[in-house]
Amino acid sequence: MQIEKIGVSSELLDLGLQENGTLEVPPEDAGAPAGWYNGSPAPGDPGPAVLLGHVNSLSQTPGVFARLPELTKGDGISVKREDGTSVAFTVDRGEQYQKNQFPTLEVYGNTKGPELRLITCDGYNPDTGIFEDNYVVYASLAE
Repeated sequence: MQIEKIGVSSELLDLGLQENGTLEVPPEDAGAPAGWYNGSPAPGDPGPAVLLGHVNSLSQTPGVFARLPELTKGDGISVKREDGTSVAFTVDRGEQYQKNQFPTLEVYGNTKGPELRLITCDGYNPDTGIFEDNYVVYASLAE
């Protein structure tokens, strides 16, 4: 996956669900790649392909998706598929959501055509030491 505007180039791990039904997340090590949620369509297939990445690592270095909020409408995202072809997406918008009000259907629900969702944590609370929000970038297949 490549997002030229924010300097991201990452392999994609294959991520599933954990035993408790929550999404598996990429490793939290510095330099960890993003991952594709294998319960979502492959990028370029109809529906929302979901990619997950950290905003930072356990060592507090910037994660692969640290700069997602800098993306704006019209920015490009390219994903190389397993068959070697590349699929281009265009950013539609980015939204920040409180984790306890995450719009699951809007993010994971069916779409008419191929779309992409990039998800990371946001809303760091220094009092608790946790991220209370998620940031989601919505993108559609480039024309």
